[in-house]
Amino acid sequence: MEKWYVTAKKADFNAWAEKYRISPVTARILRNRDLTEEAEVGRFLYGTLEDCHSPWLLKDMDKAVAEICGAVEGGLPIRVIGDYDVDGICSSYILTRSLEILGARVDTAIPHRIHDGYGLNENLIEDAGRDGIGMIITCDNGIAAAPQIELANSYGIRVIVTDHHEVPFIREAVEGGDIACRRELLPPALAVIDPKQEQCHYPFPGICGGVVAYKMAQALAERTQNEALRNAMDELLEFAALSTVCDVMELKEENRILVKEGLKRLRASKNMGIRALTEVNGIEPGKLSAYHLGFVLGPCLNATGRLDTAKRALELLQSRSRVEAMNAARELKELNDSRKNLTLQGVAQAEEMIEKQHMERDKVMVVFLPQVHESLAGIIAGRIREHYNHPVFLLTRGEEGVKGSGRSIEGYRMYEAMTEIKHYFTKFGGHAMAAGLSMREEDIPHFRRELNEKCRLQDTDFIPRVHIDVPMPLTYGNEKLADELELLEPFGVGNPKPLFAQKNVVFLSGYKMGANKTSARYRVQTPEGEERQLVFFGDLEQFGSFLDEKYGSGSQAALYEGRGHFAVSVAYQLGKNTYKGKTEIQYVMRHYC
Repeated sequence: MEKWYVTAKKADFNAWAEKYRISPVTARILRNRDLTEEAEVGRFLYGTLEDCHSPWLLKDMDKAVAEICGAVEGGLPIRVIGDYDVDGICSSYILTRSLEILGARVDTAIPHRIHDGYGLNENLIEDAGRDGIGMIITCDNGIAAAPQIELANSYGIRVIVTDHHEVPFIREAVEGGDIACRRELLPPALAVIDPKQEQCHYPFPGICGGVVAYKMAQALAERTQNEALRNAMDELLEFAALSTVCDVMELKEENRILVKEGLKRLRASKNMGIRALTEVNGIEPGKLSAYHLGFVLGPCLNATGRLDTAKRALELLQSRSRVEAMNAARELKELNDSRKNLTLQGVAQAEEMIEKQHMERDKVMVVFLPQVHESLAGIIAGRIREHYNHPVFLLTRGEEGVKGSGRSIEGYRMYEAMTEIKHYFTKFGGHAMAAGLSMREEDIPHFRRELNEKCRLQDTDFIPRVHIDVPMPLTYGNEKLADELELLEPFGVGNPKPLFAQKNVVFLSGYKMGANKTSARYRVQTPEGEERQLVFFGDLEQFGSFLDEKYGSGSQAALYEGRGHFAVSVAYQLGKNTYKGKTEIQYVMRHYC
């Protein structure tokens, strides 16, 4: 069951349309993306890199740049320590590459998911001490590593943190009252660059670790006036864009500009590793899209951190020859293919356990699958969240206790909920929509019980919401509007592809497409009496059951035999499809009722 909402935000759509030479439909969609001022509309449609925020607005950027420049000039050995996901790999590449260009003595360490876990740990600090490292720069981690940074300080290692995750905090009672005050727990580093800090007034805190690293590279280029680093900023932008999409950041404000501009450069990338990964996945470079970043290239890079070591992904990006890059890219694709199979098995096991233990009654699902590879916990949790529309924690048995990942839904701030019961965790971190944790196995039942007792979600929160941008007849969807909608790309979280809806579209006939017959094309008639072709890539079996239930047994069969006459309300997307050199308007059904 779904609940459809028509977004009805107010604005002078005709004025926007006239000023920016767009249709009122597109103007309405822009308002639905929370734009309120004409200047915001102009930046959304035609924004350039010059519209992005200065890196110097990030708290402690000036301190960090001064410390790094001093370390480079003094020949101090620097180690960049990242993370094993795409954001961590890309931000590591950005910072390491920048420092190499500046002539620094620099190397990179990326934690092993199984042996090290997320972010800084004592072993990485001990390694740095033994290797004579004088400065550590973290990327995509470090904000929650106060004890580890204290250890580094005791060894005389200078630490700079660059991160984007939520800052750990405690609640303290205010003297003379019952109100609890929130106090941040910042690590004792020389500089802490994280837009989530309360004292950081960066205008758009929703950036990923890769963008924080890119901003640091930009600041270093400005401070040093190094021509080679300034020339490298286009390449580094590619990885900031890749990080943003793969870390599921909202494609709003400067994120949207960075991804849009980054994609332009990725399509003509000179990076051997990116070119090889694009080639082995059969993607035409000129057609590379945000979809390919998030669902093709990104998972290949992530697979190394899940099933092997993320250093292999970093080595791919650092390849200096085509042969080296192609060999590494093929290995990454093979790893990702293996990861896909393991994920399908894990999802099936999770759904079986949920059914047996009636977990669908829980507000927050806690699924413990001890034999599932811990690196797949986040992916499986995401799939279960999509299926049931409940917050989900997927737990597995690790080398030391239990490890897990959580994925949330709209309205449930996962990290804050975990902070309320942090006594169960030996380690945890994350943000509103996703989190990671370590805990003792014997605490799982108590964790599940207390998590649900404290959950304030209501039954209505678990009904999937479909947000309609504009109720619009299919016949309004012409080539001019389809061209105009391309101005709104790239699409993703925070900037979804526009969704339209029309009631009482009559399904006349249909045929299944594809090698496995998993999609379909339908001939439909609008209430205005015009015929259109409607494509559906969703669950055909479920749609057939819907027709049989609504119009009687045999309705599904009748439709595919060309004997249909079934009125259905549809939510659809409008675009263009090119096949064998021919481009046509395409209507894609996404929801029905």
